[in-house]
Amino acid sequence: MSENTPGMSPQPGPVGPDRPPFERWRTSFPFHWDADELVSRRELLYFTVYASATMFSATFLLAVLGWLRKPAHGEVLAIARIGDVPEGGAHYFDYPGPDQQAVLLHLPGGRFVAYSLRCTHLSCAVYFKDESQELICPCHHGVFQVETGDPVAGPPRRRLEQIALRQEGDVLYAVAIAP
Repeated sequence: MSENTPGMSPQPGPVGPDRPPFERWRTSFPFHWDADELVSRRELLYFTVYASATMFSATFLLAVLGWLRKPAHGEVLAIARIGDVPEGGAHYFDYPGPDQQAVLLHLPGGRFVAYSLRCTHLSCAVYFKDESQELICPCHHGVFQVETGDPVAGPPRRRLEQIALRQEGDVLYAVAIAP
């Protein structure tokens, strides 16, 4: 049988640099150890340890910066006069910043409470439903209690952020986000 017979692979020849290029794939490991320029296990381990330490340090740094740059709890803001919000009614306002909406609720018995209108599930806008006296998140049908801000239904598991109130005369002030 000839070496050039169609359908037959050529027989392996001598091993080494003298071997033709089309036959080099037949050897199990065609490179010599002294010519190996790949990364050693030790270098890979060093790289892994240094990369992990760098990622941990960066994460820690970002956490510290986030903690240091935590926005202030907001300024004292006059919300409304007590007579302007009927019992069982709501008054919407922005607190602590201009893009952060909140609601002041006049509960039965003359008690007032205020909440951030950002859902604790995925930050959707919450609204007060007058008929059922509930705070509703329309994105995933979340429902919060008016008295406490605790979740009643839907995917939210944490309560709404409550806003601390202060009354001076007949004016209600938003003081801070309650812890």
